[in-house]
Order: sequence, then C-alpha cells, then structure tokens
Amino acid sequence: MNFSKKDIKQIEQKGITVETVERQIRVFENGLAFTNLNSAATIGDGIVKLNNKQIDHYTQLFESKKDDKRIIKFVPASGAATRMFKFLFKFLDEFNIENNSINWYINRHKNLNLSMFYIGIEKFPFFHIVKERLLDTYPDFDDLSINEQGYYFVRMMLDVDKLNYGNYPKGLLPFHLYKNHVVATAFGEHLYESAMYSPSDKSTELHFTISERHEHKFDEEFKRIEEKVEEKTGSKFDISFSYQKESTDTIAVTPKNKPFRNEDGTLLFRPSGHGALIENLNDLDADIIFIKNIDNVVTFKFKEEVAKYKKVLAGLLIEIQEQAFNYSTKLENETLVESELIEIAEFLANTMNVRISSEFEKYSLKYQIEYLAEKLNRPIRVCGMVKNEGEPGGGPFWVKDESGNVSLQIVESAQINKKSKHQKDILTNATHFNPVDLVCGVKNYKGEKFDLKQFVDQKAGFITTKTKFGKDLKALELPGLWNGSMANWNTIFVEVPLTTFNPVKTVNDLLKAPHQIR
Repeated sequence: MNFSKKDIKQIEQKGITVETVERQIRVFENGLAFTNLNSAATIGDGIVKLNNKQIDHYTQLFESKKDDKRIIKFVPASGAATRMFKFLFKFLDEFNIENNSINWYINRHKNLNLSMFYIGIEKFPFFHIVKERLLDTYPDFDDLSINEQGYYFVRMMLDVDKLNYGNYPKGLLPFHLYKNHVVATAFGEHLYESAMYSPSDKSTELHFTISERHEHKFDEEFKRIEEKVEEKTGSKFDISFSYQKESTDTIAVTPKNKPFRNEDGTLLFRPSGHGALIENLNDLDADIIFIKNIDNVVTFKFKEEVAKYKKVLAGLLIEIQEQAFNYSTKLENETLVESELIEIAEFLANTMNVRISSEFEKYSLKYQIEYLAEKLNRPIRVCGMVKNEGEPGGGPFWVKDESGNVSLQIVESAQINKKSKHQKDILTNATHFNPVDLVCGVKNYKGEKFDLKQFVDQKAGFITTKTKFGKDLKALELPGLWNGSMANWNTIFVEVPLTTFNPVKTVNDLLKAPHQIR
C-alpha cells in the first residue's frame, strides 16, 4: 500500500505497525474461511453432565482451595445499551402522536415487543425514576391522556437531553428494584455475586473492561453502593478497569478493499470486537479468572444458585489443573515408562477433550514426551453450557481445521456457512448454547503466566459490512474472546442449568422472573 507520511504517522500513533495494517487489508482481499463444523458437542461427546455427588465434590473442593488462590472476575462491560431499546427507538422514529394512538401503532405493526413493554411498564426497575422526572418536567403529566403519557414516558427514557438510557453504559442502567426504591445496576449485582465465591480472607477482585469516557460514571456508582455492598457481603472490593486498546483497532476498507477514509482524509479505524479483549485478559495476573457478560445477572434471591455453579466449574478446573500440572512435571523429568505415557494420553483425550494423533504410537519415545508436554502445557478453560432454547449466538462444536485436526470450540453462528446443508444441519441440531460462563486457568505448572496471545487462531475473525457517511465499508473483527482467541486452549464443556443464564438483551428481558423482586 502507498501510505502517505501522514497516514503512517496516524497508524503509528495508534500503536499499530504499517505491516499490521497491510496484513489486515490482505485479509479483506483474500477473505476469511468459514469454520468447518465436524459435529455438535453433546452430552457424553464433548459436554460433561455432572451428577449431584460430583456437584457436591467440586463445590467442596473449590471451597477448600479458594483461599490459596488469587481469584479475579473479568467482565466485558464497554457496550452501550442502545440495542436494548432498539424497538423503542424505532417506535419514536415512526410514531406520530398528533395522528395516531399507541394501540393503533401496535396493531398496525404487530409490535408484540411494544405491547409487552406497555403492559409491564410499572414493573420496570426504572419506572419510578422516569415518572419522577416526567412530573418535574410536566407538572400536569397525570392529567394527560394514556396515549400521551405512554409516548412521553419513552421520550423521557431515551432522548439525549433527558435520561438518555440508550447511550448509557449497559452496566449502569437500573436492572433491579428492591424495597424502598433501592435500584441495583448490573455492575452492582456482579459485586454481590462475586463476593459469594471470592477468597474469604482477601478482597473480592473484579475487572471491568469499559469505555474510557464512562469510567467516572462507574467510579460514582461504586462510591454510591460501596458501603452497603461491603456491609451486606462482609467483603472488601478491589475494582479495576481497562479500555479496549487503540492498538487493537482494525482498518476499514471500501468494497474494493482500498483504505476507507474519513471526510478529513484520515484513515478510518474501527474497534475490532470483544476479541480485542484478549489483550486486557492477558494483562491480569491471577490463578483463577471467572468470565461473565455484564448483562447476565440475577436478583439477590437467585444468587446462591448462580454462585453454586461458579464454584462447581472452578472446582473442576482446579482438579483437572492439578492433574495436568502433575503430568507436566513428570514429562519434564522424562523418566516415564510407556504405561505412564498412555495414561497421560488418555487423560488428555478423555478429560481435556484433546484428540490424540493416530500416529502417536509410531512416534519415538522422545517425541511422544514432547508431543504430550506441548498438548498439556496450555491455558485451560472450563465453560458452562446451557440447553439450547433457541437463543441467537454461539455454541459448542467439534471443529476440523485445515490440517484435519479436530478440536472442541465455541463457534458463533456468523462463522458458519449456512449455505452448506451439511453445516446448517449440524448447527440446527446442536443441543447446547454458549452463555459466556467461563472459569480460566492462565498459569502453567511452574506458576508462570501464559502469554495468551500465543494461543489465538488468527483465522477465526469476522468480516462485516457497515456504512459511514452514507457509504458502504467493510470492517474486520478479531477472533472473538471466547471463540478464536481461545481456540488453542484446553477446553472442558459442562452442562449448567438454564437458571444460570439470564441475559438482558432487550429491555423486556427485565420483566422475566430472575429480574423481578416480587
């Protein structure tokens, strides 16, 4: 590419090299291959189903070991709440209060979401906040027609010069309403939950990835709830924040794969999706890292059940990790006999879901040891999986790479070629869904932290189509945090109850039982 001196300066100021940008443009030119699904992971074939005895065992194991561990919860929380209110923004764009009623609009557009919103309006945790603002702004609000009240309620929620909920960080929106109008945000609920599985003699540590411009808002929210949450949980909190690094932004291109430029002639770079957060995760130093999305929280009465399965996943991680470390130490000493090598290979295959090469028995003893050591010495993730209830998003699959190697992966639907009947059939018949419920071990058997960037499948990114200034462009997303960014980790999938998965993707999800107090 013939970048100007001005372009090169802009690129380098972002902490990116010209070679990296050129490599990204070649990706646009060559395209990215779809993931090749081999089969869906199912119970007994990639997904573990635990019985009550095992659940109790792993819970107790975690409780007995947790005080010797540094534990951090990692929460991607940089997203704004815009998509939560998508159908309400559309309503405001299309609705004419002078000529129509809200009921007419609902019937005309068969808008069940809007109907549900208004039916449950008084159950939303922000209802009293919006109503108080409306009464301050319109003293005669209670005298308005039902139609006008409903319309102005949504305007008060979403208008930029009013509450502006659509541009608010999702983690700071009112999610739950307790007694005496005490509002809890998703951010606050993560603190309460995390205290239930943090070491008893240390602070509860949480790390949130956020937008830099909202850090002061998160600080203010923590100050608002700090005393109460510490009193209720008996724990002190160590909260840290980081931002998606500018150096992970990717170049945007025109439909003809030429660099897309802003109106001032500068290059357009775009955030590269949650896969960029592997950098932030890599900066953390902990023995166990829990990963969970910001919007997947519950009210206090459901937290025991949710926390229980976090302990189960962590206990399983600890047990598997201890065995892996024991084997890695033996392999380093190279004093093993054939039966021990077979034992390690079976552990990798049966417990860690690693497909051992069919040529393994033909390898020399020295190479067998090297092969097993390399397979063992990787980060480990234990991932909760819930039964598929038709949710959009990723799931657990056995995947075949270009070399014919099969591995266990979390795959997003966008990575799958739905024009292929075979691939679509595998996707359609999948039994489980990825709720983003991970427990990670990121240190090796010597206690050294892995460089997580070394375990990324760079070919597992996404190319998407967007618009800017009314013009089409192509954007590149890096391999997703729990997809391609963890492709070369050792992976264990465990079935967990659907009660542990309660995301808020649209505002109406707040009307579901896990988000209601009454």
